[in-house]
Amino acid sequence: MKVTLLIPTLNEVNGMKTIMPKIKKEWYDQLLIVDGQSTDGTIEYCRQMGYPIVVQKEKGMRHAYMEALPHVTGDVLLTFSPDGNSIPELIPECVKKMKEGYDMVIVSRYAEGAKSYDDDAITGFGNKLFTNLINLLHGGRYTDAMVIYRAYKKSLISELDLDKDSSYQKEEKLFGTRISWEPLLSIRAAKKKLKVADIPGDEPAREGGERKLQVLRWGAAYMYEVWRELFVWK
Repeated sequence: MKVTLLIPTLNEVNGMKTIMPKIKKEWYDQLLIVDGQSTDGTIEYCRQMGYPIVVQKEKGMRHAYMEALPHVTGDVLLTFSPDGNSIPELIPECVKKMKEGYDMVIVSRYAEGAKSYDDDAITGFGNKLFTNLINLLHGGRYTDAMVIYRAYKKSLISELDLDKDSSYQKEEKLFGTRISWEPLLSIRAAKKKLKVADIPGDEPAREGGERKLQVLRWGAAYMYEVWRELFVWK
């Protein structure tokens, strides 16, 4: 099993300088940075350090993943946030769990023994609301259906139609935003009854930079997805 550690960045130079030295080369087979057109020196820092980097042509997390895909050599993707929210030392445990035969392993902020130190009242409520709805409506057993920190088989991207614009266009147009594919990945993995596990992992506070959440627009778009998926894509 070859693992690609995929790290999306957007103005994360402070977090990168703190977090990246903690990541050991023996934890992955390929490291790939995908950057959303940073202006704070993130791109320059990555090139200075010799990290392979793809600079996006289109903005948005979903486009980050899509533009990175042609460069991915692993058969497992491990997506990791370099802003301090993801604990590097949990990478080996996540990979170890995948090697037990799971289709996806989530590093959960809400599993027993874990806690988010980055949540506010709104994001904490929203994350748990969406997770509970996905479990109720689509048969999931998640403790954290929304988080970026997870590993999954690369083949799921095409199997679950995550690489099709049609899977997102309606909600993105309705709410004037661009969204990521983690919630839809969680929904469709549940619908397909794939083998999914979580491991507990705290979410520390950010290391500099700015939060990029579009709470109302993303929340509305993801809520649309949750209900739409009751009637489409089987």
